[in-house]
Amino acid sequence: MNTRNMMYMAMFAAVVGVLGLLPPIPIPMTPVPVTAQTLGVMLTGSLLGAKLGGGSMLLVVALIAVGMPILSGGRGGLGVLLGPSGGYILSWPAAAFVTGWITEKMLPHLRMPGALAANIVGGLLLIHISGTLYQTFISDLSYQGALIGTLGFLPGDTLKAVVASYVAVHIARRQPFLLKEKEYRNKKAG
Repeated sequence: MNTRNMMYMAMFAAVVGVLGLLPPIPIPMTPVPVTAQTLGVMLTGSLLGAKLGGGSMLLVVALIAVGMPILSGGRGGLGVLLGPSGGYILSWPAAAFVTGWITEKMLPHLRMPGALAANIVGGLLLIHISGTLYQTFISDLSYQGALIGTLGFLPGDTLKAVVASYVAVHIARRQPFLLKEKEYRNKKAG
């Protein structure tokens, strides 16, 4: 892995950390708050691709696990990962990977509908399915109860998917090498 890729991974891990500075918003029927950090997960997958995006979010999860207070509300540590929010957070590497993988398949002709599909499948559905299943596993909550609690996240997360898609499409048009660095270097060298 080259220095540039490590820099991109660290930079997007920092983006997720900065989004954690926004206060969490509690919603009824679930102990899991609404945060802006899933926007960072979607942006990471959309802009870095599968491998780098997944690696960046793996770095974020590792930092949280060792106690870095980078989650919204200054939370961090194994207790958070073992609590009600844990399934959502632990799914971030897979969510960024899936979002990135779908996005990569659409390049160099990334358009809004495709980018939105990538962010909804990876950044919304995968995170919410993982979070809901994890909550039912660690608590006395039924699957239906956890699913009903998750419905409160959908309006905001849909908006985040639209924002991440918009940003990815516009960056793909203006700076395509950010999304496909390896192919860009190979074309430039050849």
